[in-house]
Amino acid sequence: MRWTTDQVDPKDRFDYWREVRSKGLFGATAELDREHRPRFSGKFSLRKIGSAGLIGLRASSYHVERSASDIANAPSNSLCICQQLGGGGWFRVRTVDDFHIVGGSFGTSYSDLPYHTVPIAAEGFDLRILKVPAADIGVPESRLHDLVLKPFGDHPALTPLLESCFTDLTEADDDSDPAATKALVQALTHLALIERGVVRPTSRVAQYAVRAGRLSLARRLMARHIAEPQLSPAFIASQLAISVRHLHVLFEETSMSFSQTVTALRIERSRRLLREAPAMTVAETAFASGFDSLATFYRIFRAAQGITPGDFREAAMRRNMA
Repeated sequence: MRWTTDQVDPKDRFDYWREVRSKGLFGATAELDREHRPRFSGKFSLRKIGSAGLIGLRASSYHVERSASDIANAPSNSLCICQQLGGGGWFRVRTVDDFHIVGGSFGTSYSDLPYHTVPIAAEGFDLRILKVPAADIGVPESRLHDLVLKPFGDHPALTPLLESCFTDLTEADDDSDPAATKALVQALTHLALIERGVVRPTSRVAQYAVRAGRLSLARRLMARHIAEPQLSPAFIASQLAISVRHLHVLFEETSMSFSQTVTALRIERSRRLLREAPAMTVAETAFASGFDSLATFYRIFRAAQGITPGDFREAAMRRNMA
């Protein structure tokens, strides 16, 4: 579901956002000075992943409060994992604890605890939230109930793993494997709970979540450096601060090994360049995709696609002109 205030008359936009989006979906009270309401704008998205929900929110500045009465009227009983994408936010919990979550940072909380928040930047809110029902998490619900909103900080090594899995989940679409997206939700949840001390780092579920996070990040690092011929297991392992053997073990649990994944990424990049960069020669495409020789590129491309790179480009051009 995607929605924007562009669908509502300017004079009614904030009132609609307050009643339908803030109160109806989040069980929170939104406030904005009346003179600023005609300039209010917001975008909202919601994707269901099993019983969890992935929410994207971008809106101009306003105050948000989830009070005791809001919680009584709309209990959620969920774990919330929030990432500030831009600007950051000011928060108050328990009436005395003030803190900021800066852009790019994560915070976690139990949904049915009071808080008050407002953006700290002029551009307003820009965040994404994963809400996971407590019943689906697999830990005693009582251990979640005291999780007041708190920014990440106790286990900084977990942050890049969480960020990579969060990005994977955001990039997944309706054609993605439902089992894979549910596994991402589970990994994200457990990574967040390791950080909050609810899940022991040495437990089986924690080890699985860390492996999933490292595999996600390894693939992103590989894609980021795919044009470099010297891309190697040793380089990726060093970026993850793990051994090369551990890296290979991560890929042993998937359908493709490290080297097969590298080849697939290079073929994918070369296909995109052949379609979208007609000014590049086939040789330039090969080297820009990380292949160390033109002969190797032709051999691997033809084995994967059944045709030569030149024939693939001609077919793509014919489709574009049709």
